[in-house]
Amino acid sequence: SSGLMVLAITLMSGCHLLLFADAPSTEQQDLFTQKLQQCCMLFDFMDTVTDLKSKEIKRAALNELVDYVSTNRGVLTEAAYPEIINMVGTNIFRTLPPSENPDFDPEEDEPTLEASWPHTQLVYEFLLRFLENPDFQPSMAKRYIDQKFVLQLLELFDSEDPRERDFLKTILHRIYGKFLGLRAFIRKQINNNFLRFIYETDHFNGVAELLEILGSIINGFALPLKAEHKQFLMKVLIPMHTAKSLALFHAQLAYCIVQFLEKDPTLTEPVIRGLLKFWPKTCSQKEVMFLGEIEEILDVIEPTQFKKVQEPLFKQISKCVANPHFQVAERALYFWNNEYILSLIEENIDKVLPIMFGSLYRISKEHWNPTIVALVYNVLKTLMEMNSVLFDELTSSYKAERQSKEIQEQIRTKVIEIYQSGKGYKAISKALGLQRTTVRGIIHKWQKHGTVVNLPKSGRPTKITPRAQRQLIREATKDPRTTSKELASVKVSVHDSTIRKRLGKQLF
Repeated sequence: SSGLMVLAITLMSGCHLLLFADAPSTEQQDLFTQKLQQCCMLFDFMDTVTDLKSKEIKRAALNELVDYVSTNRGVLTEAAYPEIINMVGTNIFRTLPPSENPDFDPEEDEPTLEASWPHTQLVYEFLLRFLENPDFQPSMAKRYIDQKFVLQLLELFDSEDPRERDFLKTILHRIYGKFLGLRAFIRKQINNNFLRFIYETDHFNGVAELLEILGSIINGFALPLKAEHKQFLMKVLIPMHTAKSLALFHAQLAYCIVQFLEKDPTLTEPVIRGLLKFWPKTCSQKEVMFLGEIEEILDVIEPTQFKKVQEPLFKQISKCVANPHFQVAERALYFWNNEYILSLIEENIDKVLPIMFGSLYRISKEHWNPTIVALVYNVLKTLMEMNSVLFDELTSSYKAERQSKEIQEQIRTKVIEIYQSGKGYKAISKALGLQRTTVRGIIHKWQKHGTVVNLPKSGRPTKITPRAQRQLIREATKDPRTTSKELASVKVSVHDSTIRKRLGKQLF
């Protein structure tokens, strides 16, 4: 301790220790230890006036240490390990200050940079060179680079300074690679950090960096995958898609997901169903990200797995294509520019085309954005070339369905017109070609929430609920023989059997 005091006084008084280049080789190891101890002295970088010379001396000493450990062999003696870890820990381990901006938005606001970075950067650089030194012995270092050390490193990942997080990412990855005994612990603690982020804090600055480390870790998993790894995928990585700050780490998250699926294709179905479960309802930016991730998954999907998910997946893609937000629709339509996805669609065109057709056909007529309309025409052309017979059948069916909806609306309008004109059950019955008791029963049933009570024999209804309207339409279109002249004047004939058949399916 007296030696440390002398070194501190030396530093505070502005005195340099001897340079390594000027010291005899027999004294360099002692000088190495002295410089490590000297660099344990901390300074207040918020104060830009005091200790300027001492700060510069420490910076120069740290630079020397980085060069010394990078270019010399045999410097990592057993006695050096505790001195190195002590110096590193003294400089980097600290309680992170609360954000200066409580409403800090990483996408919009500039991060608060670490004031002591002129020294801290060199300490991180030294630690990295130490870990990468050819003489580094994990068996010696494991007494000092232990679980406590790892936990303290992980806490620093919440630093707002991206420069610090980048160093931490590389250092933790090196530790994971060199210390086999710490691997399970590191994975568990990353898992815990993510669970806190998802279910408690909704904030952690280092998510992207930790996911980047995980991408490399997953890539090295042995097959078959352990149950704990599959659980991590489904219980942690998939729910992370619900985070408000998804944009900050989505690329790294999607990479991890794809790595898992390349390792074990049987995970494809639960992963896609998990993504569909958490599909964003109101955030167009997140929908675009989800679509991008789905395309990455489809790039590596096996045809047998595609068959298992094609129906729920293309129902969602169909909704995205119909989205009024043009970026969502555009991103979904870009799937048809992917040759592999096109080949999967062509193999399963009988399943995919009926799901997609309605949205595509409607958008081709109705979408406000001309770029989307042009893309839709290209997609429809591609699908028609894949199976022209099915395409023609769906076109006819779609037109019939549209016509049936027009018929329903016109019948509904006719009923309301008669009702609003003050006419009673008799006029409505005549117009629809139905028995008066049938009309009274339907209207009163839905006035009384499904219970028929005290039907009047005449007069006019007090109201005709939407459910009553739907049942009246069904009854009016059920049998052409019951259609009166007044119903025929609705302009569109309801006698066509195809239309009647589709009416019945659609309404009930």
